[in-house]
Amino acid sequence: MSTIIFTGLSLPFNEAQKILDAEYKPPVKRGDIDKLLDTRNDIEIIGIIDGVFHQSPAVSHKEILRALKENITVVGGSSMGALRACELYPYGMIGIGNIYEDYKNGVIESDDDVAVSLNPETLEQMSESLINIRYNLTDAMNDGVIEEPDLKELLEIAKETYYPKRSFKYVIKKSSLDDKKSTKLLNYIQKNKYDIKTLDAKKVIKYIKNLKEQEKLRK
Repeated sequence: MSTIIFTGLSLPFNEAQKILDAEYKPPVKRGDIDKLLDTRNDIEIIGIIDGVFHQSPAVSHKEILRALKENITVVGGSSMGALRACELYPYGMIGIGNIYEDYKNGVIESDDDVAVSLNPETLEQMSESLINIRYNLTDAMNDGVIEEPDLKELLEIAKETYYPKRSFKYVIKKSSLDDKKSTKLLNYIQKNKYDIKTLDAKKVIKYIKNLKEQEKLRK
């Protein structure tokens, strides 16, 4: 039985393959899951990490519900997967990771929080997600690099910035931080920056790997 995982943006295929040998596909869009269900009968697990938001219609709830009704395990997290899992966990979709929990608990609500621009040919991320800016700047505040009013201003600027233009440098440049504090923050980000979407993507794949290992033990 096959495991199909939609990613490539939050986690490159080659990195994902190191965690789990599975069939990896580019970010999911409307109709992709229906097409799989219409043409394949060997699917056991579908993982949804990345999805298309604006370039074409997003994957529909009905497609995922159809997969669940056909007894396919659907696991989501990190980006589009976290958003859909938050909406569909009452129907059996499994949500994994910090971003999923943030959606579920109402910390974030919009797909704009995880949206980034990408190179459609290489799937290279071309901007920074609002959720990642929030996590990293909150850490900067907790480490004493900036203060709470600074954090609020920076996050407001990031939120108001159209997602393809979002970056740490852009947001900090638009803020009222003086040169000394701006330089200190940029140096902190350069040294400590992490991508919460990538971390959550790995959690999704590790969870699926564990599911498959448990299934083998049962057999």
